[in-house]
Amino acid sequence: MSDRVVSREEWTAARKELLEDEKRLTRLRDELSARRRALPRVEVVEPYVFEGPDGPETLADLFGGKGQLVVQHFMFSPAWEEGCIGCSFMSDHIEGALRHLRNRDVSFVRISRAPYAKLRAFRERMGWTAKWVSSFGTRFNYDYHVSFEPEAVARGEAVYNFAPARELPEEVSGFSVFAKDEAGRVYHTYSSYARGDEGALTAYFLLDLTPNGRQEDGPHRNLMDWVRHHDRYDAGFVDVMSLYRTGRLEYEPRT
Repeated sequence: MSDRVVSREEWTAARKELLEDEKRLTRLRDELSARRRALPRVEVVEPYVFEGPDGPETLADLFGGKGQLVVQHFMFSPAWEEGCIGCSFMSDHIEGALRHLRNRDVSFVRISRAPYAKLRAFRERMGWTAKWVSSFGTRFNYDYHVSFEPEAVARGEAVYNFAPARELPEEVSGFSVFAKDEAGRVYHTYSSYARGDEGALTAYFLLDLTPNGRQEDGPHRNLMDWVRHHDRYDAGFVDVMSLYRTGRLEYEPRT
């Protein structure tokens, strides 16, 4: 943060210089979006069956009559009692966009490995409305590289963000996008991991406008330094798997 004080004229000149770079970034983002839309697609033939509020459903069922489907890979292991804090942070932002997505031929669904009863209870606690289904008992999370078996990680066979990775937790987050044709065939068109979904975080956009920025200067150097479930901002530290702590850090943070 700069504490340099200048005249209005000097500030305007500096702001206009930055604006040129901002415009270049906007044009580059438009170009990347066009290339994303032009990616080829892969037909999904695996018979995934999910459990949710409407009972067992296939991936094709999750489109809900729309031609496109966005899946939030929400970190929620079967052993956990509450969902990932970062994924919850993301979900808070997405809720307001759901009606608008539906009016652009897009369905949105959260998918996690935890049994549906846990997802339902946590969804009610958070006050979210988006559909959330369980992939428990299927290979869906593993096939889309957001859940990892320890043996595969140890053998160096785990892939995260399209590259082999040896240091991985049990669950990670991400987005996958699917399309369905008139014959009902489903295609995988896109997936994004790590910081690839950051554009959906309006809070980050606003924080990046402020002089102090994100202020993520704690042990994790990311949102885990400060974000909490929206009903738990009085909680203490959070570990790498999003479980609350009330005392000192009890682990070595991942870099």
